[in-house]
Amino acid sequence: VFDIESTGISPRADRIIELAAIRLNPDGSRDEREWLLNPQMKIPIEAVAIHGITDAEVADCPTFPEVATEIFMFFEGCDLAGFSAGYFDAQILNEEFLRCDIHNFHPDGRALLDAQKIYHKREPRDLTAALKFYCGKDLGEAAHGAMADTQATLEVLIGIINVSIRYKTV
Repeated sequence: VFDIESTGISPRADRIIELAAIRLNPDGSRDEREWLLNPQMKIPIEAVAIHGITDAEVADCPTFPEVATEIFMFFEGCDLAGFSAGYFDAQILNEEFLRCDIHNFHPDGRALLDAQKIYHKREPRDLTAALKFYCGKDLGEAAHGAMADTQATLEVLIGIINVSIRYKTV
């Protein structure tokens, strides 16, 4: 199970600055590792606002290429799991390995358990769910009709604004 913080949201253009992983072993034991990495590029302020990791904090940290073999060995033989790991984390990790000429990590060759996908199946994140949450209404039979969806979206946006104003999060 792993998570990544990075310089941005592009697996090809951005770099990993923090990687944490917990390996669950067949005997029930766990191995935990965490790497703070110098991305060799400026960390955009938008990324710092999300994870709080600054250029100064990683200035003296190793780069991904310096610890790539160590990270690869930690993940060797493991399937992968994470929250939204399939959309981003596994992809950027693979890209980092490819930049280091490590070509046998690819996430497609491993089982991938994505907790976000499971959560979204159990707790739908669609217009019908948003209308119910923010407005207490059921879209029902009209769902996926363009006008009904447009009206529902407007009501949801108004609901979001009202909640934001109420809790001063605007």
